[in-house]
Amino acid sequence: MHLFRLLSLSLALGAALAAPAQAQSLMELLDSARNYDAPWQSAKAQVDAAISRADQARAGLLPSATLSSGVTRTLTSISRPSADRNLTAQTVGINASQPLYRPANRISLEQGLRGVDVAQAQLDSVTQDLLVRVSQGYFDVLAAQDTLTFVQAQKAAVSEQLAAAKRNFEVGTSTITDSREAQARYDLVTAQEIAAENDLRVKKLALDQLVGKTDTQPKPLALPLALPTVQPEDVSVWVQKALDGQPLVRQAAIALDIAQLETKKAQTGHLPTVDLQAGYNIQRSPNGTLTAPGTNTRSNSASVGVAVNMPLFAGFSVQNRVKETLALEEKARADLENLRRNATQSTRAAFYGVQSGQGQVKALEAAEASSQSALEANQLGYQVGVRINIDVLNAQSQLYQTKRDLAQARYNVLLGTLKLRQAAGTLTEDDVQTINGLLTP
Repeated sequence: MHLFRLLSLSLALGAALAAPAQAQSLMELLDSARNYDAPWQSAKAQVDAAISRADQARAGLLPSATLSSGVTRTLTSISRPSADRNLTAQTVGINASQPLYRPANRISLEQGLRGVDVAQAQLDSVTQDLLVRVSQGYFDVLAAQDTLTFVQAQKAAVSEQLAAAKRNFEVGTSTITDSREAQARYDLVTAQEIAAENDLRVKKLALDQLVGKTDTQPKPLALPLALPTVQPEDVSVWVQKALDGQPLVRQAAIALDIAQLETKKAQTGHLPTVDLQAGYNIQRSPNGTLTAPGTNTRSNSASVGVAVNMPLFAGFSVQNRVKETLALEEKARADLENLRRNATQSTRAAFYGVQSGQGQVKALEAAEASSQSALEANQLGYQVGVRINIDVLNAQSQLYQTKRDLAQARYNVLLGTLKLRQAAGTLTEDDVQTINGLLTP
């Protein structure tokens, strides 16, 4: 019974060390990561750039105006009669143009707006990836902490078993074999403890790098834990969600729309363009002109008109451009189909992975209880002489291995639910908040 009290004390101590007063929740570290993560910042900047690009395309449908001015000095020599004329001309004017019929410009605007949708889909994808990466790093640290705690508890239990074997050998109730077996197991657990400490150190460094903080301390899960269920339980529903809203599929679908618009824009190469043009120009000659030297003259002119340009022949460039865009359109359609297939496969794999993980957790919970009973039975048998020391050591090893596997399986299920929603394109901060609610207060 002393061993069980020691085990409870070790686990309690491990939980206390894992959750100090300054421990951070999953949502706290997620907020830090969003302000620090370079891929997310890049995707956010890409959205802003796409919005500005769409506004640039809109300019092709709006009027444009230019203000111009200039001074020209001309020296003219006349042979008969011999004379030199040094003339100055000053000009200033404003000219404006309003597109009336430019179908290519309107299509460019549609493409720009769809480009904003592409950038937003990319941001959604990066955001969901960030949610999963932070959660993965968070639970990696918790799993490493659990492993170290269980190894240290096993080390304490083996140490006690080693001490008991030495006492029994000294009084002659056991052989030297028991002591050597316990010593070998103690040395093995010590090596495992060193490896677990290093693994925890590496996992913490990875989480620190991800969230932009130092010495992060994730809060552990509150036990007993009721794992969230997957709703709905029909995999076809999740697959349909992926086909409708998965960010990568959305990007590919929008890319196909843009490719189709590019074909339409290429076909406008055969169409005319119509612009409304207006201008007002002033020209002043302070020392006269060739026909009226020495006279200060000024002329004002205003004009309004419609300019029509009709392309006739451009060396078959328009026809070849249309062929190119049709090929690119077919490529975009094939890319979309490929991503839809990948989304279907990844969603099915994630769904069945969560279901398998939930079953594994239940099985390991039963195995934990059975391993605990087996250890108690072996300890009692060792005390009455029907079990040997190696039986107790093996039972201890099995119990702690089961505990480690159970803790890891719980983390895998929680991460699996997030990855399932990511595969379906429905992952949001609310889903992470749900998991955050399972942590210790």
